[in-house]
Amino acid sequence: MAEDMHPHKYKKIVVLVSGGGTNLQALIDAQNRGELGNGRITCVISSKPDAYALVRAKNAGIPSRVIQRKAFPDTAAYSAAMLEAFYEEYADLIVQAGFMTILDETICRAYPNKMMNVHPALIPSFCGKGYYGLHVHEAALEKGVKVTGATVHFVTEVCDGGPIILQKAVDIRQDDTPETLQRRVMEEAEWKILPQAVKLFCEGKLTVRGNKVYIKE
Repeated sequence: MAEDMHPHKYKKIVVLVSGGGTNLQALIDAQNRGELGNGRITCVISSKPDAYALVRAKNAGIPSRVIQRKAFPDTAAYSAAMLEAFYEEYADLIVQAGFMTILDETICRAYPNKMMNVHPALIPSFCGKGYYGLHVHEAALEKGVKVTGATVHFVTEVCDGGPIILQKAVDIRQDDTPETLQRRVMEEAEWKILPQAVKLFCEGKLTVRGNKVYIKE
């Protein structure tokens, strides 16, 4: 109990989800292993009421909220509701973990270099508008690249264009399908570098200068 009397002892992490929540699970597992440094997931916010990620949050004893996109007339109103929730949760860091809903620039302006996203490719390859979910892996296979991977980056107004925090490469196999590739990129890259990036942030080891992220040794 003593810890809760000093809420500033740890960084509050709010995770945004829309679907299955496998990246959320990777973060929860890392937290359970003591691998998020002094970060703690204090709230999970879903854009969909039936997202399985909400079950994962409940099972882990993490409070959650549903802020449904279709309950709001436009992106601005939706973003305003999200921003209010972040303030109410005293968010130190916001992590988009398979969050499929567009937020406007008011969010990244309110949380500059405090909001991160994981993208299932090596940015700047296969990123930007339209590149999400399986589409990313379909595009990589279509192009015939030999290596793909995942990127954790800070969120800015430019889609997938923010400063890159960590990247991890994954080899493409000749018999890969978009589905097998998606799974391997998750297991070998996303689930590893997302918790690592969160830990580095919570330990104060990330500095952004221009569009570059410097990591303290």
